[in-house]
Amino acid sequence: MTQAQPAAPRRPVIEVQDLVTHYGDRQILKGIDFAVGEGEIMVIMGGSGSGKSTLLRHLLGLEHATSGSIRILGREISGLSGDEWRDMRRKMGVAFQGGALFSSMTVGENIKLPLMEHAELDASTMDIMMRLKLEVVDLAGFEDLWPAELSGGMIKRAALARAIILDPKVLFCDEPSAGLDPVVSAAIDDLILRLRDAMGMTIVVVTHELESTFKIADRITVLDRGQVRLIGTVDEVRGSPDARIQALLNRQMEDEPVDADEYLKRLTGEDRA
Repeated sequence: MTQAQPAAPRRPVIEVQDLVTHYGDRQILKGIDFAVGEGEIMVIMGGSGSGKSTLLRHLLGLEHATSGSIRILGREISGLSGDEWRDMRRKMGVAFQGGALFSSMTVGENIKLPLMEHAELDASTMDIMMRLKLEVVDLAGFEDLWPAELSGGMIKRAALARAIILDPKVLFCDEPSAGLDPVVSAAIDDLILRLRDAMGMTIVVVTHELESTFKIADRITVLDRGQVRLIGTVDEVRGSPDARIQALLNRQMEDEPVDADEYLKRLTGEDRA
């Protein structure tokens, strides 16, 4: 059963209301409601197929919902023009899963790319800003290396440097510590906390890494089958009596009754007729 969301602790920076999405006839998001407060780290978590990646793409304006509303920094994003979106994206940073660095560009060139796209600055100023952000993510002096010369953790740090080069008000991170060993993963978690505290950013993290979630989250949005199952603090999520949430936290499969008629329809394709 979906539980009501507690009020956001600070002024809302992101507000999602009754968000519904379909891929063809299949409904993916089923009335998502949540808000993220100013300076808050909100972690969106859920099992495979829960809708968390789809939700992130909507927040980034990469996909359009069937219905519902997304407001970021007080603006309804569905109605933004091209120029308005460009202005909005100057205020949003994104650290993509896997880093998404361009292999044909040096680390420094990758980090400066948002400046070259969105800012009218001379080359020396961009170099200074790039080196400052490398300092922030503990990669000072690595600007002339190629992405292939970096470790997995260094790629994640470089991706974060690029995401914050424009000093965004909102930072989105997609699986920032996935695929890293525990020590490097913990360092990335610490970096995210430092970025929030030093720059006052509102941060949304999509992840399935429970240890990272419990370390960095102010609040957690748990998605299940395209719906919000629970929104709460780490302690509230850990202590939830909801069996599906506990199954997710303990990495257990939950047995459910199977409707034989519905199963047969899926196999024969009659459910799409």
